[in-house]
Parts: sequence; C-alpha cells; structure tokens
Amino acid sequence: MRIRATVAVASGALALSALAVPAAQADGGRSWTPDLGMTTPQQAPAKERMAARALTANGDLKITKAVVNGGKPIVVGTTAPKKVSVVVTATDDSGIADVATALWIGSDIEADDSFGFSQNEKKASCKAVNATTSTCTLTVTVDPGWLINSDATTWKVAVAALSKDGQEVDNTAFAKTKLQRLSKLTVNAAPEPVKKGKTLTVTGKLSRANWETGTYKGYAGQSVKLQFRKKTSKTYTTVKTLKTSNTGTLKTTVKASVDGYWRYTFAGTSTTPAVTAAGDFVDVK
Repeated sequence: MRIRATVAVASGALALSALAVPAAQADGGRSWTPDLGMTTPQQAPAKERMAARALTANGDLKITKAVVNGGKPIVVGTTAPKKVSVVVTATDDSGIADVATALWIGSDIEADDSFGFSQNEKKASCKAVNATTSTCTLTVTVDPGWLINSDATTWKVAVAALSKDGQEVDNTAFAKTKLQRLSKLTVNAAPEPVKKGKTLTVTGKLSRANWETGTYKGYAGQSVKLQFRKKTSKTYTTVKTLKTSNTGTLKTTVKASVDGYWRYTFAGTSTTPAVTAAGDFVDVK
C-alpha cells in the first residue's frame, strides 16, 4: 500500500494539497483548494463577478470553447506526470485579458468529495483572433502519485475568462475530458523457428496502470484479438479472439504455415486505452 506524504502543491491561481492517508482510501483522503481567481486590470464590482459564476457569458464576455489534450483522453502511467494543454476561446468587446482552468472530479467543485489539478501557469498565453476574440493556452499536469484507480473516469473542466475591461465569468463544468489508465500488451510466438504444419504457441499479457500501487497489474476478462501478417504483406488479419485470464495473461495455439508476424491487439475500454503489441516474427521452415 502506498502512503501519500503530507505536501502542499501550489500552481498558478489554484492550490492543491493532500493529507497523509493510504492511497486506497476514498476521495475523503485528498483535498484541494479550487480558485479560478485572476488579477484583473480593472476589477468589476464584486456583486457582478459573483453573479457570473457558473455561467458561460457575462454581458459581452463569453467563453465559447475549451479543448483539453487536443480532444483526446488523458492517458496516465504509474510514475511519469502527464502535462496536457487546455485551449480556451473567449470573446468580449474590450478583448480578453486572461483565462484560467482546472480539471476536477466530484459532485461540486467545492464539495468535500471533489479533487483536481490546477493550471501550471500564473497567466495564460493568449493569441488574438481579432479585436474581440482570443484563443488562450494553459497546461495542467496530472500526477499519478495523487490518483486512485476510480479516477479513471470523466473529469470536468472548469474555465474562467477575464475581459480587458474587468469583467469576469467562470463555469466550473464548462467541458469534459476523460482520464485513462495506461495499458501495455506483450506477445511471444514460440518455438522460433518452427516447422511448417507444427503447433505454434502464442502467449502474452495485457496489463494497465494501478495508480494505488504504482505498478502495472493484469487486466482480467478482456477480449483480445490474435492477428497475423504474412512476411510479404502489410496487412494484419484477425485469426481468433480470446479473453485474458484473471491475471491478464493470454495463451493460444495455431498451426504454422508461412513466415510472418504475430501480434495481440486490444480495443480498449472507457477506463483503459487501446493497445497493440509489436509483431513477433516467426520463421517457418
């Protein structure tokens, strides 16, 4: 069991902290302090700013788009933090001064069960599309050291925008993104070489990141395709489909006929991305 040390992490406009508790515990063992506040060039009245909360528009100020990681799921392994981009488009008649963002899960961003990651930068990098609209880029780093396995799900994207005349608008669930556990797949066809017509045994293993132990564990009960490509071909064809064992292993037999490459391929699930093993060449005598 991995224990999370007491630590405070400050990044950009948001703060993230956690308590020293076993990683296997529920989200109650983690805490963070969401804050989409930004330094305004001309602060609007507090009443006006609060009325804009959880909206996508405030007067002429509008958030029109937010894309995380280029629209692809965020796939995280066991040790390396994953930095992803968050690109926000906003518009206002005075122009856009800044945007802010955070990725989070939970019933409400300020509820006890919420947890998330903030932007890395203190200020977004904004590029004006025209006099009123800007596309602004930030990054968020997802660290597997803070994750539990149930975090492989849909996350909310909180976005705030600030106009040059001091208006502010934020929406704590403006968009969504998906977090997945990195998968690995191996294959080995034996014996090599093999006589034509003899039995070839193809083994392998499907595993995925276990964020609570910091290791890769077998992914049980998953459908995996065995595919073959002739040495003279560029195309793989599916030979059969089998399921992984309770430890994620794969084993099947085929008859050797011609030289070629054998591989396993996994289509993926909502929590785990697709993965394909590199082809294993077998010389048939």
